[in-house]
Amino acid sequence: MTKKHVAVLMGGFSSERPVSISSGNACADALEAEGYRVTRVDVGRDVGAVLAELRPDVAFNALHGPYGEDGLIQGVLEYLEIPYTHSGVLASALAMNKEQAKRVARAAGIPVAESRVVNRFDIRGEHPMVPPYVVKPVAEGSSFGVVIVREDQSHPPQIVSSPEWNYGEAVMVERYVHGRELTCAVMGDVALGVCEIIPTGHAFYDYDSKYVPGGSKHETPAKISPNIYQKIQTLALKAHQAIGCRGVSRSDFRYDDRHSENGEIVWLEVNTQPGMTPTSLVPEIAAHAGHSFGDLLSWMVEDASCLR
Repeated sequence: MTKKHVAVLMGGFSSERPVSISSGNACADALEAEGYRVTRVDVGRDVGAVLAELRPDVAFNALHGPYGEDGLIQGVLEYLEIPYTHSGVLASALAMNKEQAKRVARAAGIPVAESRVVNRFDIRGEHPMVPPYVVKPVAEGSSFGVVIVREDQSHPPQIVSSPEWNYGEAVMVERYVHGRELTCAVMGDVALGVCEIIPTGHAFYDYDSKYVPGGSKHETPAKISPNIYQKIQTLALKAHQAIGCRGVSRSDFRYDDRHSENGEIVWLEVNTQPGMTPTSLVPEIAAHAGHSFGDLLSWMVEDASCLR
């Protein structure tokens, strides 16, 4: 039986274009190996016309960042009635806005850190909250623009109000949570394993830690107690469902166990378009759960739909 024609959407216009190209090509190669007919689409402003002419059975969304995971491309695919992978319009837009997503998570009983959204120019003169805290763009991925302000820093980070800042006027200021970086993938209605991310030579899990080989060490499964492991899985699935995600997602957490094993667990965000590069977390977590890369992608293609 002939398998589906899959258009793998990659590239796009965001700061994460290089990651998307890498993810897209890796996914396209694996889907071809699984027997699918694959067309690689480097997404431009004419993507609607390109897809209308191509008429694939499924669009595999390998885009990252604005335009690709914020509901915009999902809306185009809905208009064209092309089934697509990952989350739909509403969940994508909601998850991309870190502060709005946290409000939904908090209402669902998921622990989050205190935060507020401010104009980046309003934090030039004095700290917006008692350090330590983190300043993040409200709607960016891959840790672009993330700045950590330590306890002993006497003034706010000047880069945020400088002309070099390219991540929008609104920023989220969030209480810094000490501890370990944990992440959990969700596949459909099942929470897969929990992985600990240990940056090597970096202060936190920044862009280079994520995408440069050797930038971080992944421990899958995470070496944490069974009750904490299960709690992370429960919270990841709860966030996936509360925000309305579909297909595959990945939730990130901080776990502060400095004073006790139970410690503090804080949910940071859900990623509706997790990376699919050779150093990406979801394929590694899925492999530990018994899903090869090809199996994972095949499941995502067969799970694709409209009105997600």
